[in-house]
Amino acid sequence: MTQTEYMVHPSIDPIIVSIGPFDLRWYGLMYLVGFLFAWWWGNRQCRMPHYANQGWTEKRFSDLLFWAFMGVILGGRIGYVLFYQFDYFLQNPLYLFDITSGGMSFHGGMLGVITVLWLFAAKTKQSLLAVGDFIAPLVPVGLGAGRIGNFINGELWGRVTDVPWAMIFPAAGPLPRHPSQLYQAALEGVVLFIVLALYSRKPRPVGAIGGLFLIGYGLARFAVEYAREPDSHLGLLTFGWSMGQWLSAPMIVVGAVLMLLAYKNKNGANA
Repeated sequence: MTQTEYMVHPSIDPIIVSIGPFDLRWYGLMYLVGFLFAWWWGNRQCRMPHYANQGWTEKRFSDLLFWAFMGVILGGRIGYVLFYQFDYFLQNPLYLFDITSGGMSFHGGMLGVITVLWLFAAKTKQSLLAVGDFIAPLVPVGLGAGRIGNFINGELWGRVTDVPWAMIFPAAGPLPRHPSQLYQAALEGVVLFIVLALYSRKPRPVGAIGGLFLIGYGLARFAVEYAREPDSHLGLLTFGWSMGQWLSAPMIVVGAVLMLLAYKNKNGANA
């Protein structure tokens, strides 16, 4: 195919509407979509017998969801700065608070959520793994929505390619690239949600659902990173892996260990 035959990203304005000093952005709207879906699906889970038997109620869940959302925002920002912009942060520590420049990390957001879950589990005298099992199926749709937001913004594009569905992202130059944001939306969002939703319909050993989430996300992210353009200031690291792959590989290992231990020990099935 010639360059003129490839699709061109439509360069959508990242701001949907401005009302005074307030800007409603597509990326922020995607976060809202993920939050609302998590609220709806979590309430649905509260009515499932095996979760209700653990003491999950809509009130308990709503309390957790608010703090988990805060964990995503704070952890995502801190993680992005420390994992991807650490050198710049050392030169300008106030960059951590410069949210107008963008920058969020899933892995940082995950650590933020784990911190919230740990505090919540201690407060409610529940197992951290059991709380994680409840939350895990709520996460993928938000991840997928966030990747759609990346695509709309024309950011975090893929590597140069000549596949028929390649797209030219004007901000990335004239060469066609993988629309890797859509790959991530499909795998991290749609596929991972379906897998977790089906798996969590029945009682499972404590830690198994959370473990499956870690494996599923880690594998999806690791695979798509081969099509995603590495961060320009980091490039490819040891073994030719990107930072995203180095952060995802431990997730796969930890998830596998959690599932193996869950089924080996039969940690009181979620019933």
